[in-house]
Amino acid sequence: MPFDRSTGTTITLSNLFHGWPKDRLAQVYTASTEPSTEVCEKFLHFPPREHYLPPQYYALRMLGWNGSTPLQGIPAIAAVREAADRRRAVAAVYAHLVALADLSPLHVPPRVVRWLRDYQPDVVYSMLGSVRLTRLAFRAAEVCGVPLVPHFTDDWPAMLYPHGELGGIAERALRSAVRKLIRLAPAGMAISEPMAEEYQRRYGIPFEIFANSVDADFFATPQPQPVGRDRPVTNLVYVGALHLDRWRSLLNIAASAEAISAAANPVRLTMHCPAEDVERYRRAFAGHPQVHFGRSLASHEVSDALAAADILVHVESFAEDTRRYTRYSVSTKIPQYLAAGRPIFGHGPAELASMAYIRSARAGVVVGVQDPDLVTEQLWKLCLDTSSWHEFGRNGRTHAERHHRRERVAARFADVLRKAAEQGERRQVGAGGRS
Repeated sequence: MPFDRSTGTTITLSNLFHGWPKDRLAQVYTASTEPSTEVCEKFLHFPPREHYLPPQYYALRMLGWNGSTPLQGIPAIAAVREAADRRRAVAAVYAHLVALADLSPLHVPPRVVRWLRDYQPDVVYSMLGSVRLTRLAFRAAEVCGVPLVPHFTDDWPAMLYPHGELGGIAERALRSAVRKLIRLAPAGMAISEPMAEEYQRRYGIPFEIFANSVDADFFATPQPQPVGRDRPVTNLVYVGALHLDRWRSLLNIAASAEAISAAANPVRLTMHCPAEDVERYRRAFAGHPQVHFGRSLASHEVSDALAAADILVHVESFAEDTRRYTRYSVSTKIPQYLAAGRPIFGHGPAELASMAYIRSARAGVVVGVQDPDLVTEQLWKLCLDTSSWHEFGRNGRTHAERHHRRERVAARFADVLRKAAEQGERRQVGAGGRS
């Protein structure tokens, strides 16, 4: 994805590079999205139709692919994906199709190589996320003779192909691609402290911690004004996607909000989700009158939505595969939640880094087990204990000021990349100079 503010990943990317001199930054991107020039002005679009070999490209066109949008949009593959949500056997077929596309040979045409070399980068940075993107980042660093800094935001290297896809070939190819990439990396970046510790052990290079950073708009949100137990309604707000089974954890909170509303003061859960998630999951919440689907938000609207909340909600899935995938991740929204100065109600496996982060910041209450009665009990207690809201909010904002204010994070981020580039220069000098 290019620089923009349409997803959690691209918001994080744009914030990390905030303030970077535009003439010192260039980006290769593969998605069909139009890039934003807020952070960067020099782009190379490397669309899928160019990085597949001709036989693959024409075979995919015969399936209905237009050559630019993601392969998941091909009608035949989209139909398999839809069926995979309902049938385990079809899910296995879909996983094999995804692996086959990901592992197919990567073609880097001469025009891309020339563009990379003409720019003469000092260092290559990437968030990776698949075998193809890992190979592309490696190729970019290799042809330019510069170091590579990978940034891992979830544990996809351990969880992308966990079920022996393509007879185990997919997992072996993934491990090989990451090992090759690490050989060019003087250092890496991780999204949480547990991930940095695990990845340093796993790959043998140092890892710095970089999660999302937050601009001043979020810190400007006023403190909540609880009015006691006779308040007309307690507003819970969730901002984020519903995929990765997060919607199931939100159902637990919806049921608790309904129980509390029936026994005490009304509680309303407002969810601001991507439009496609609303369309896909709305029926699951049809029986919960306390749930309201708010508008899908642009990035500049999020701070106002958080300001309208009494309590912010963060959830993660309890499904075994998903909890392993997200165990080291810290959602893009959590730093924003902390900066907004609102108490946070977290519901997800206790061992996940995101839940631990809320607890360590002393910014709210976490229910780390899938126990509906306990969710209701703890949510009810938080709704009634309005005196705790200021303390949780103040703790969260203090933590965000220290660890997530955008200017501070961007400066530290630039320093890590600068040091990586310097190590690359020393390596070239030791090897007899750069060709």
